[in-house]
Amino acid sequence: MTPDQLQIAVNVRQIVTERPNELARTMAPHPLIHQELPYDPTYFVYNRRLATASLNNLTADEVYWRVRTNVILRHTGELPLEIRGPDAGTLLNRVLTRDIAKNRVGRCSYQFACYDDGGMITDGVLVRLASNRFWYGQADGDLFSWLRANARGLDVEVLDPGVWVSQVQGPRSLDVLAAAIDGDLPEPFNYFDMAEVKIAGQPVVLTRSGFTNELGWEFYLLPDTDIDAVGARILEAGKAYDMTPTSADAFRARRIEAGLLNAGSDFNETTTPFAAGLGHLVNLNKGEFCGREALLEADQRCRTWGLRTDGGVAQIGRTLKLNGIDAGIVCSSAWSPFQQCGVALVRLDDPDSRPGTTLDVSCTDGEIRSARTCTTPMYDEKREIPRGLKVDIPQVT
Repeated sequence: MTPDQLQIAVNVRQIVTERPNELARTMAPHPLIHQELPYDPTYFVYNRRLATASLNNLTADEVYWRVRTNVILRHTGELPLEIRGPDAGTLLNRVLTRDIAKNRVGRCSYQFACYDDGGMITDGVLVRLASNRFWYGQADGDLFSWLRANARGLDVEVLDPGVWVSQVQGPRSLDVLAAAIDGDLPEPFNYFDMAEVKIAGQPVVLTRSGFTNELGWEFYLLPDTDIDAVGARILEAGKAYDMTPTSADAFRARRIEAGLLNAGSDFNETTTPFAAGLGHLVNLNKGEFCGREALLEADQRCRTWGLRTDGGVAQIGRTLKLNGIDAGIVCSSAWSPFQQCGVALVRLDDPDSRPGTTLDVSCTDGEIRSARTCTTPMYDEKREIPRGLKVDIPQVT
């Protein structure tokens, strides 16, 4: 695709202070963007890349049921950073909150980083490719500069390897992989495993991960390979299951139900991991790391919960009230076709508020409704579906 064709095809979502034509020229599109162009896409900027905001091929409800009962494809804006060298593990232990030694070669782990005051920077999936080589597929945010700033005195490189990420998610996702891959499926290929395989004769890195809490896998597209051949093979393999590209907005409800946080909306630089409900992923005993001293003194109570609203979708913002008094913020919200109610992730002002608290919430239709907080995941509490331990294919309603 030529730059002129891309300029014509890409419709970048406008923000008042931005010049959309300039964004379309300067932001990097996913190398498989041509698979989305037939569906009138709109895009937003994510990690200085273009990420798909919407497509016209399926409604949000239709995509929700696809990921719960069948399979979907999504090209993401995650930014893999490469950390390599003799001190790669030392740097990551200095910046991330979990013990890197527990992340074995060939395995992945969910990780996040904090500033020195304990506020969160971003999160992502850490892939250990070799003893001294890692990829960190980060959500939106500038971890690159933070890693470089904390690498002083260490024998380590931090770089952009030019890798792109896509994901295939849903109960039929491993069937699509079996049809797409050259040869047999990796063995083992358990939840959060990494595998190096070939698809259409091209090297591809796979991880058993995703952003839906459904069975699924992600594929890392490498530079200097025939990416179009890989994309075409995977898309062809998915035809038997009616798999088509989808956008970020389309399955928001599923990740909210699962309690999967979105950097920048469900937490930011003012949020500690404890307030975000991620305190169990902070290892205060592993030695020094950025934010440790502040987190030792921080309030360790969780303030982030799920919310169910009958008959409407909570409006994002400070729209929660308890007895007429402001009670917290709605961070993310959507309609759940499965639960037949609005679902949201909220951060409450009162750290002693517990699941089961009834609140009033302003909804997107202008109505004020009663809502009740809950734990997440809202179902599949043990997260058995993405591990392949539970087959839960609901009836479409």
